[in-house]
This record gives sequence, C-alpha cells and structure tokens, in this order.
Amino acid sequence: MHKFTLGIEEEFQVLDGDTFKLRSQMSKIIDGGKVLLQERIKEEMHQSMVEMGTNVCENINQVRDEVSYLRQEIIKLADGEGLKVAASGTHPSSFWHEQLITSNPRYDEIVEEMKDVARGNLIFGMHVHVAIPSREEGLEILNVARYFLPHLYALSTNSPFWEGRETGFKSFRSKVFDKFPRTGIPPFFSSVGEYDKFVEILVKTRCLDNAKKIWWDIRLHPFYPTIEFRICDVVMTVDEVTCIAALMQCIVAKLHKLHQKNQTFKNYRRLLLNENKWRAARWGVEAKLIDFGKEEEVPFNQLMNELLEFIDDVVDDLGCRPEVNYVYQMLEQGSGADRQLKVFEETGDLSEVAKYIVEQTRKGL
Repeated sequence: MHKFTLGIEEEFQVLDGDTFKLRSQMSKIIDGGKVLLQERIKEEMHQSMVEMGTNVCENINQVRDEVSYLRQEIIKLADGEGLKVAASGTHPSSFWHEQLITSNPRYDEIVEEMKDVARGNLIFGMHVHVAIPSREEGLEILNVARYFLPHLYALSTNSPFWEGRETGFKSFRSKVFDKFPRTGIPPFFSSVGEYDKFVEILVKTRCLDNAKKIWWDIRLHPFYPTIEFRICDVVMTVDEVTCIAALMQCIVAKLHKLHQKNQTFKNYRRLLLNENKWRAARWGVEAKLIDFGKEEEVPFNQLMNELLEFIDDVVDDLGCRPEVNYVYQMLEQGSGADRQLKVFEETGDLSEVAKYIVEQTRKGL
C-alpha cells in the first residue's frame, strides 16, 4: 500500500531582539545551524528570512516532532545572537526596501529579471509535500485537490498587516505574491504529457530554466515524487502546522482511494476556484465560500464540516484524528490573522503584535 509520507518547509522572519523589526541577519543563524541541521536549514532571497525543512516524515506524529525540533533549534540559535524568530505571512510594520538581498547567482538572476517585484516579495509561507504513487496519478489528484485550496488557505491566513498598515485582508501575503508570474491556482491538465509540454514550452522560450520557477498554489514537484501545497501563509503554532498538514495528507489519500475505485470528484473551473480564494484571503475563517455544487454561498465552517466528512474514512488509517480535529479549535480561536488583529485592537501597537507572534511561534515547544 502506498505511504503518504510528508515533508514541511516553513519560512521564518528574523527579528531584532529589541525592536522586533526585521533584521537582515539570517547568516548568523544559518552559519550556526548548518553544522547541526545541515540541509534542513536554508538561506532565502531576503536576509531577514530563514527556511527550515523537515526530513521525510512517515506520519503526522513525526511531522510534529520534526517541526517542534527545528523550531526549538532555530529559536535557540537566534537567541544566542540577540535575535528573535517569528512565524507570520508578513511582518506587521517592517519595509521591504530596507531589507538586504542574499548574494547568490540564483537570487541575482531573479532580481535582475523581476526587479522590484522580486525585491518586494518579503513574504513567508509554508509548503507541505505529500508523497504520490506516480506522476500520472499525482496529476489526477492535483486537478481535484485544487477545489480544497481555499479551505486550507482560509485556515492558514496569518498576514493582515503590510508595512505598518492594516490591509483589510486576513492574508495580504498572496496579494504581494500575485505580482510574480506563474502563481495562483493552476489550470486543469488532462494528462502528464500536456503538463510536461507546457513546461517544455516555457523552458524553450526562456521563461524559466526549470519547473521550480512555477510557483503555483499546488504543483507536482519537479524533482520529488510529491504533490506540493504552497498556498498557505506560514502559521504561528506547531498545532496549526500539524492540523493543516494532516488535512492535506487526508485529501490526497482520499482522492487516491476514489481514483482506485474509478470514482472521482467534480473538477471546477479555475475562474470559480479563484472566487473562493479571494474570499479566503479577504475574510479567512469568517468568509462565506461558494459551494459550487449547490451554487450558493455558505459559511466557512459549514464547508469545513463537509470536508471533514469527505475525508473521514481515511483519517484513522493515517493516524491523524487528533490533528484533524484541531480544526474545531482553530475555528473557535480564529486564524493567526484574527489573533494578530485582536492584539492590535487591544494595544494599538504593531510592535506588540510582533512580540505576540514571537511568543506564539514558541508555543507548545
């Protein structure tokens, strides 16, 4: 039987320990971390960002252990340098043009090509890999899984501020990322051949040098046998990471199960899915999303209950019932964005919001 192994990548903010503003000091953490963590710690384009990636995890319990361990280590390394680590899709008040770009041929090339769009892309996401049996089946699963992207995205919304302003969005991160080419919900592909031909044309016409520069919200990973969910903001707590990753694993496993029985789930047009994505970005878990089957808008928690019902028969096989059920707590306490806004409402101070994010990033470790 196929094992739906998992891998998580989280992008963290590097903050000044006194001001709680972004600091271009990633190298201090990376240099200390490379000895201990090797490939699991990576530099990013902006020097105020550091990325952590887990090993391949057999199940959601391993995900929790790995994510907790990596967060503990990076926080320890940062503390030693008078820095802090924060998990939020955007920084509440820092300005992108004040942050340094990492010197690296790959990043130099991206900045040369995209100019301020690349320099201004100071956003922090979480990517979740779920192993697939084959690329052919992966594509079938990916086509259908697109429907659930806004549901997952609404849960992860964690970027309500941008450069000192309350944006009115629960996730402004995606609005910033939308300026990049080849982002958003991917189109439907009828076969792997069609998908590969599309990539081939882009490489041939020098739009990109390899398929890693396709930054869709979900993609077939160009080098690993995984589906990669890329839509989510980085979330504040380990509990939120494991809940969202468990939901993604269950969606892939359930669609695989349907596929094995020659059953399927209706595919909807990207234009319709984009309507739900926009609502999720704007209102998060308070959104009314469109139920395309009924052709009406319904409260987010109702659609979430339907999703839980849909995946219910694979949850226990995957051993992730407690993680999946954490959704109810997330709906009750609000997403990271809701909690950031609450702190701002109570204090009127964005540095208090940044402090709160730092505390939440450590929560439960």
